[in-house]
Parts: sequence; C-alpha cells; structure tokens
Amino acid sequence: MNLVRAEVERLSARRFVQLMVVLLVLAFAVTGATTLAGSHKPSVSELTVARERAAEARRDLEATHQECLDRQKETFPVDTDRYILEHCSALDPIRQERLPIAADFLPGVFSFAEQAKSLLYFLIAFLVLFGFLVGASYIGADLNSGGVVNLLLWRPRRLTVLGAKLGTLLGAVLVLALLASVAYLATFWVIGQTAGLPGRLDGDFWGSLGAVHGRGLVLVLLASALGFAIATLGRHTSAALGVFAAYVVVWELGARLVLEIIDAPRSDLFMLSSHIGAWLNGGARFYDEQVCVGSNGPYCDGFYTVGWGASLLVLLVLTGGLTAAAFTAFRRRDLI
Repeated sequence: MNLVRAEVERLSARRFVQLMVVLLVLAFAVTGATTLAGSHKPSVSELTVARERAAEARRDLEATHQECLDRQKETFPVDTDRYILEHCSALDPIRQERLPIAADFLPGVFSFAEQAKSLLYFLIAFLVLFGFLVGASYIGADLNSGGVVNLLLWRPRRLTVLGAKLGTLLGAVLVLALLASVAYLATFWVIGQTAGLPGRLDGDFWGSLGAVHGRGLVLVLLASALGFAIATLGRHTSAALGVFAAYVVVWELGARLVLEIIDAPRSDLFMLSSHIGAWLNGGARFYDEQVCVGSNGPYCDGFYTVGWGASLLVLLVLTGGLTAAAFTAFRRRDLI
C-alpha cells in the first residue's frame, strides 16, 4: 500500500478536517450572500451622477496640487484658510495610488474590480488559519493517540513517515486552496456581472490580483508547515494552539506596547505580523519618528520601508528552522 495514499485517506477521514472544510464553505456562502443582498445593478442615472462626482473629485485634486505649487511660488492668496502641504509631490494626482472613479460614488453597489483584492485578503486569512489548525491537528492527534507508532510498525522509517505526512498535508492544503480560490473569486465575479459592476478588469488588475494570490498561497503553505512543526515538537495539537496564543498576547500585544513605551527604533521589524503584511502586499511602509532623528535632509516624513524579499526570508527561516527542529526531535525521541 502506498504511504502517501494512506496519508491522504487518513487526512481526508479526520472529522476536524471535514469540519474545517464545512466552516470554509459556510464562511464563503455567508460572505457571498451578504454581498449579493447588499448590492444592486446601478441605473443609468446613478452611473451618470457617479461619473460627474468622480470627475469633480479629480478636478479638486488637480486644483489642490496647483494651489500648493502657487503657494511655493508665492502667487497664492495669503488670506486662504485652506491647508496646503509644503511638499507638493504628495498632492500630485499623478503620484496618487488611485484616482477617484465612479464606483467610489455608488453606495450599495458591489464593484468586483475595486473589492476583489480585499475579498482575496479575507480568503487568504481564512486559509492561513485553516492550514495552521489542520496541520497542527493532523500530526498532533496521531502523536497523542499512538497512530504514528502503529504506522511505524508498518513503515519503520521515521523521517520517511514524517516527511510523507508533511508532504501530504502541504499538497492537500494547496489543492484545496486553489479550488477554493477559483470558486470564491468566480462567485464574486458573477455577482459583479449580474448584481453590481464588473469594473475595469484589465491586465494590470489580473496581474496584481494574481500576485497577491500567489503570495497568499505561499503564506498558507508556510502556516500549515508551522502548525505541523510546532505540534510535532510539542507532541500535541494544543501545543501549537498554546504557542500561537502566547505569541499573540505576549509578543504582538505586550512586547509591542513595551517597545513603544521605550521608543525602540523601528519596532515593527520585530513583529511577525509586519513581515506577513510586507510579504503579502509586496512591501510595507511603517512610521517611526526615530527615523527623522539626525536627518540632514530638507524633508523627512518618518516612514521606512520593509521589502517583500526580507520579509519572505524571515518567514522561511522561522518555518524552516522549526520544521528542521521537529524532524530532528522526531528522529531521536521515544514515541511510546
């Protein structure tokens, strides 16, 4: 009997995995039903008014930028009560991440192009939690119940057995994540076509969405391996849950507060959540007033950037280190 096939059957037969899949489907169904109920197909008059308001908002941005330039040239009226930034490039419409569009002025209308990325973030967050919990329970329950010992009697190679379990877990989670992603995004695309607005679905949109989805899948696999490794080290599912809860409370909340009190420079770099966000978004900017201390430049906004490459390296080192430690401990420990 093939070891991988046996592990696939064991994984799919677990009630916790089945329960998590049901919860995944229910979460998607509730999100889709809520979106559908809260959206409608805009009328011609609604679209006309929205386009006019969007054009007016863009003109206002251009006027504000021009006022800033005029003030720098000392040609702007001095009696104005309007606040203008000294660094006008921040107001330049060309430099804005996005300009106002008609969808911004259509309340109660779902726009797939505008909301697909935020919906994808929700999907990735759920799949990360799914992978972590399933990975922890998959190996944790077998270690606690003696299932691994019985398996080793049939295939007495510890690292091969543990590697087959980890590989089966990652493969199953990846397949499920791909299927869920297709069904999820297709559902909201249909909602946008029938009960909302599809928006501008050009190559840039699909490329950006695909990049986020690809990085999200990597994050899901890392979370699955992390839950698997911690549960292997602790020999129980609750070990992974305890470590997760302790990290969030002690470090992400407690240590973050302490670092802020002592004014530690660039404290966000010490938080795993910062690196997760930077990897998922292709980079991230964080504010720290310490950045401007000793700065000789004419302009300092207090922000610093964390690239996706450095964040991915942190996540890989953490996950790889714990996974290697789990394999080492599994090879040496007494399982009885």
